[in-house]
Amino acid sequence: MKAKYLGLLLIIVFAGLTSCNDYMNMTPTDKTSDKLVWSNENYANMAINYFYADISYLGSFNDYECLAGMTEGLTDEFKYGSMNYNAECYIPSEISYGGSTLTASYVDVYMGEWAHKDSWDGSTYGEIRRVNEALANLKKFGSFSKSVTTRLTAELRFFRGMFYFELMKRYHQAILYTDDLTQINTNKALNAEADCWQFVYDDLEYAGENLQVSTTPNGRLTSGAAYALLSRAMLYAERWDDAKTAAKKVIDMSYSLTTNYAAAFESGNNEAIFQYSYSASDDVTHSFDGFYAPGGDKSNDGNIMTGGFATPTQDMVEEYELATGGKPNWSKWHSTSGVTDTPPYSQLEPRFAATILYNGSSWKNRTIEPFVGGTDGWATWKTDATPNGKTTTGYYLRKYVDESHHFTARQASTHCWIAFRLAEVYLNYAEACYKTNDTPTAVTYVNKVRTRVGLPGIGDLKGDNLMAAIRHERKVELAYEGLYYWDMRRWGLSPTAFTGIRRHGLKIEKNLDDSFTYTYVNVDTENLNYPAKMNRFPLPQDEISNNNQVSQFTEWK
Repeated sequence: MKAKYLGLLLIIVFAGLTSCNDYMNMTPTDKTSDKLVWSNENYANMAINYFYADISYLGSFNDYECLAGMTEGLTDEFKYGSMNYNAECYIPSEISYGGSTLTASYVDVYMGEWAHKDSWDGSTYGEIRRVNEALANLKKFGSFSKSVTTRLTAELRFFRGMFYFELMKRYHQAILYTDDLTQINTNKALNAEADCWQFVYDDLEYAGENLQVSTTPNGRLTSGAAYALLSRAMLYAERWDDAKTAAKKVIDMSYSLTTNYAAAFESGNNEAIFQYSYSASDDVTHSFDGFYAPGGDKSNDGNIMTGGFATPTQDMVEEYELATGGKPNWSKWHSTSGVTDTPPYSQLEPRFAATILYNGSSWKNRTIEPFVGGTDGWATWKTDATPNGKTTTGYYLRKYVDESHHFTARQASTHCWIAFRLAEVYLNYAEACYKTNDTPTAVTYVNKVRTRVGLPGIGDLKGDNLMAAIRHERKVELAYEGLYYWDMRRWGLSPTAFTGIRRHGLKIEKNLDDSFTYTYVNVDTENLNYPAKMNRFPLPQDEISNNNQVSQFTEWK
């Protein structure tokens, strides 16, 4: 999409410059020279626009993070319900079950992002090279004012830092390239981990220092976006002081939490630091609603794909606190023979209803019916091999599913992607403060997130208890935003938390008196298994075969 967008602009511009009388002119009109592009500010902006789409590719509406589906589907939060051997169907469950399936080549296909992506115009290293070529051309041909040159450089270095962060969170090492294109070499060793993180830091810090300070989330890149990403990246690098400093720079800007949690995912809200906007009229769309809308939207709203490909688990539901604080006692609803008591959905804090659709939720002027025979329906994992929109957990995803999207009008989704928002930065700051022994500030910023939804503060927690509270708050506040899998991995908790467990749901049956029976069920027929080697993904075989300076990581040999 981004290549088509840029190509059309350039064709229109330069075809219009060619006289119809110049029919013997052999200069091609469907392309232009680097010199012309990088000597005109408007054209340079168009060239950099190419990279903006990459921000959306890295979000939950696309498959860069995991070709098999949303990374939450590899954890206890989300369950893909179909047995069809496809992405967004059985393959996420297969990955979560681990075992002998997780070979180096398999993991590279579904989780690796070194140098390929079937559904993407480029690849991570392909995009890094394009950024470096743009930086080189800007230096070579640019004749702009110092301020314009600095701004263009800052945008490009934001993208390069973003791409290298994505490599580092997967592989812990990378091969560093700059705009000195003479250094490109097939045979090049991996740089040391510390040097790679410094490279990410330098790029994003430069971007933060030199991009515009603006709270407009849907324009060009801002200083806030750069520092938000830097605060995230430095948590992975375990450079706590740098994460703390970057987060504080965002906090000191004029962003503020939305009053209503659900509004934090709407276009142009005051909490959004950067958003990627979609438009049906411009054919810039995604398919998120078709994958995750309630299955009943098909019969109520037209020809939806099927919906309900993955649904929130009971385990995730139980993470939510009561509106007054503290978790409810769910033991009554752990009955495998069923109970008719209504679960305490209405008593839970506001983030629950804003994130998850449950039995009785209001949706598109109807009531969600995730029960056996209901409009949305129930499918038993594996037995009902193709759910066709029915839930296998008793729930549906609400966050980021567009309630105003009516499939009779169009199939494609246009809900914006919020790439960075203030609540995440608050929690980044809290974690970095905890790690630098600034306990009072860590508590303060966890409480800011909780206060927004009316929850009481966490008190005077310290040590491991405080870190547990930070982790809990990230899991609930940032649910289904593409961060949980990577958070658990960087904390080193995945081999324990995602091994030897099964996910659960509530099977709901409607009784003759219109009451419901809720039965606690496994929605896996085998245990999840996260081997420790998944904490660093394997190098792709093509890199090993073509580069005599690298070899496969020891854990993957």
